[in-house]
Amino acid sequence: MKKAIIGKKLGMTQIFLGNGQVVPVTVVEAGPCVVVQKKTMENDGYSAIQIGFGDIAERKMNKPEAGHFKKSNLAPRRVLKELRLENAQDYEVGQSLTCDLFAVNEFIDVSGISKGHGFTGSIKRWNHHRGKMTHGSKFHRSPGTLAARAAARVPKGRKLPGHYGVDNTTILNLRVVRVIADRNLLLVRGSVPGQVGCLLTIKNAAKK
Repeated sequence: MKKAIIGKKLGMTQIFLGNGQVVPVTVVEAGPCVVVQKKTMENDGYSAIQIGFGDIAERKMNKPEAGHFKKSNLAPRRVLKELRLENAQDYEVGQSLTCDLFAVNEFIDVSGISKGHGFTGSIKRWNHHRGKMTHGSKFHRSPGTLAARAAARVPKGRKLPGHYGVDNTTILNLRVVRVIADRNLLLVRGSVPGQVGCLLTIKNAAKK
């Protein structure tokens, strides 16, 4: 990972390209973020930076959190995230990171927490097939046989109904369609994880 930034999902819309093509895009508020702390091999045993995103009143923070920002002479930030960048040594405490990190047509990976669907059946959760919907079937949307008779137990990892969603999810190789620097906005082609208002981590594409 060479560069990354914290953002917030604002919603989806569509834009027209120069050739008249309609493209669905997700609007992401990317930054501004500030480098709050710098981890080094000498002091911490690894190289990384800690960045903050979003404003918050100091009265809403506890003393350890407020002291962490006072140590760097920075205003409090609502969200802190540590990034292990390859070039972490090139960043300095207090440096501002904005959406200008990424350019139009650049490929990125976007990570976030997926939408929650509550308790969900195995057909929706795991894409299982249903049984016949005929009158005498008596097997429509139930999970079916759970294990072999001789085993007398359900094996670990069996795909069953349960809580679906609210997982850390990363979508790879999304393309930046437009960068609106004066409003800290990235327009990303396609959808990104999570609901409107959720936090995202935008990184350079790892497999491109």
